[in-house]
Amino acid sequence: MKPLAGQHALVTGANRGIGAAIARHLATGGANVTLLVRTPANAEPLAQALESLGGRVVIVSADVTDAAALALAMSEAVAALGPVDVLVNNAGTAETASFHRSDDALFTRMIGVHLMAPVHAIQAVLPAMLEAGRGRIVNIASIAGLAGGPYVTAYVAAKHAMVGLTRALAVEYRNTGVLVNAVCPGYTDTEMVSRAVTRVVDKTGIAAHDAIATILKDSGQRRLATTDEVALATLAFALPTCTVSGETTLVMGDPA
Repeated sequence: MKPLAGQHALVTGANRGIGAAIARHLATGGANVTLLVRTPANAEPLAQALESLGGRVVIVSADVTDAAALALAMSEAVAALGPVDVLVNNAGTAETASFHRSDDALFTRMIGVHLMAPVHAIQAVLPAMLEAGRGRIVNIASIAGLAGGPYVTAYVAAKHAMVGLTRALAVEYRNTGVLVNAVCPGYTDTEMVSRAVTRVVDKTGIAAHDAIATILKDSGQRRLATTDEVALATLAFALPTCTVSGETTLVMGDPA
């Protein structure tokens, strides 16, 4: 079955990790997919794999924190594949610092990528969605958007803002056919988490598996979530059969 056949799905930060898994599941569902990435060459292998599933795939390039570049990339995607039916705001990054060492620039970077980039992407696709009377917007937030954590104050604040954006838009556009939801992964088996483990190992000298165990204990997870688990939760919100809006789905592998 191809429930997304003929639809245009655009995924930001799509060339690896969670974004790549989301793109694969959307393509498997029949969607034509735009991969919005910073470095197009890095997305070529994924694009080729997705094309083998039968749909059309386009790569567009932008730093999502550059509003003008993002707008241009979004317009290129629409020119190639038509209006966006499914927007997945996945691009993100995390930086760690104690609060008293977190300067304004750090907060600006986190807010830029996790709040303002989604704002600008949504502004680009929303008019056409409203005109069509349908659309799906999925923001990839984080458990950090629902709870606090040490040494990531700016990241936590930005992800809370993303969740707030999701809930506000869901209320404002109820009954229009445009549904806005968020997926909130816990610690997931990605390069970002791998880098966090490396930092712990370098700082403490403990083994990598012990570092992972410590991270999981603090998060309330028994294991790392998989990128496919996050992608399947995203797909559920992208489907035409989805009827909910303003939801925040946690994806935590096996909760402790």
